[in-house]
Amino acid sequence: MKAKNWALGLLLGAALGIASAQDVKIDGAWVRATVAGQKATGAFMTITADQDMTLVGVSTPVAGVSQVHEMVMSNDVMRMSEVKGGLPLPAGQAVTLKPGGYHLMFMDLKQAVKEGESIDVTLTLRDAQGKSRQQVLRVPAKPLVMQPKSGMHGDMKGHQHGS
Repeated sequence: MKAKNWALGLLLGAALGIASAQDVKIDGAWVRATVAGQKATGAFMTITADQDMTLVGVSTPVAGVSQVHEMVMSNDVMRMSEVKGGLPLPAGQAVTLKPGGYHLMFMDLKQAVKEGESIDVTLTLRDAQGKSRQQVLRVPAKPLVMQPKSGMHGDMKGHQHGS
């Protein structure tokens, strides 16, 4: 009986270990709202994987083309391009996708992304053993320029408002 309980515990522990070894936490996800006729937008978030993983793809039904992008300075010019081979997600380290850095790029938009609405976004992740899985998110649309909360004062130098 003890051997049977031990074996059952070992199998259960192994199953739970596999499940928890593939946890990916997403914080602060948002997509930039668009205006009429705009054909591209970006999405941003912080991703923390509990094991080494790679963000190898992204998709959303609102865009014809979806890519993992980065912005880098090259010869004094800011350039944006697809991250070839995927974005590494080191175990336990938060990787932030933000304006001006790594981000998700949605192009050939099929519809406007309206402030206050949410869109479905599917992340494709690959673990160190080469196994891929998808994680579906519901991502709210927000304006790029966030207004300060009421009652907040202080130095606004360098802060630009959209026109």
